[in-house]
Amino acid sequence: MGIPIKRGIEKIPGGMVIVPLTLGAVIATFAPGTAGFFGSFTGALFTGALPILAVFYVCMGSTIPFETLPQVAGKGGVLLAAKVSLGVIAALVVGHFLGTEPVKTGLLAGLSTLAVVAAINDTNGGLYMALMGRYGTPQETGAYSVMSLEPGPFITTTPSGGVFAFPWQTLLGAILPLAIGILLGNLDREMRDFLGKAAPALIPFFAFAIGASLNLANVWRAVLLGLALGLMVLAISSTVMFLADRISGGKGVAGLAAAATAGNAAAVPALVAAANPVYAAAAPTATVLVAASVVVTMLTVPLITAWWARRMAVNA
Repeated sequence: MGIPIKRGIEKIPGGMVIVPLTLGAVIATFAPGTAGFFGSFTGALFTGALPILAVFYVCMGSTIPFETLPQVAGKGGVLLAAKVSLGVIAALVVGHFLGTEPVKTGLLAGLSTLAVVAAINDTNGGLYMALMGRYGTPQETGAYSVMSLEPGPFITTTPSGGVFAFPWQTLLGAILPLAIGILLGNLDREMRDFLGKAAPALIPFFAFAIGASLNLANVWRAVLLGLALGLMVLAISSTVMFLADRISGGKGVAGLAAAATAGNAAAVPALVAAANPVYAAAAPTATVLVAASVVVTMLTVPLITAWWARRMAVNA
């Protein structure tokens, strides 16, 4: 007699993403030494999100025909433009009221322009690809190869002069696995079938590894302000990205999936402060607040995306 594990997980909105992601986060929070204790293959499951994502990208790329590449570039370009514009507007508007220093007193004590812009500026690529692998098209999944051009710290520091960091090797490296998959799938139909079937099975594994990089205590440390920042980012980013996706002819699913704060965004405040000392006072608190936004958005975006995807499927 079998146990319907898969069916049970899929009854939860975004279950194949949210369940393993939450499991990874819970273990990382309450047993943070698990990966180091076991090491070897078990440890790799906790820390191997990037290698699994690379394989996923090759597999997903193999399902994309050459003739649909303009759709990949178009979708990625629209979402990239929306996200970058959102970061610039946030920097200008919030910076006008708060400047570079954090709020000193009151309910908003610790909030800063740096925290807001770092939290809202970058897309969580791993989560986006997991959700698109489950609810989107291969073209929408491949769109992240264009969205990976999001410049992070550059946009964050632009309003005050900032720095320019454009690691073209890293950007090229983000595109190569997809390009290799596209090439293989178009040269050989059997390779397309072989690799394409593997893509869905990889989703819960890199979702778990992404979750294992989270610490749920970050929300508690930031208390109400961190929670509020995460919810604000969720509301603004999901609305803007949803509208951008819909205006460009999409169903809105890809836009919602792109609303989560990137996991590495928590490192941005320290990087910016190192490059521009004017942000030194804001960086410590901003790091905690952005980390809270990462946790909040990563746990809520899959639920919203799954809900909307199912609504679109019902109304189709």
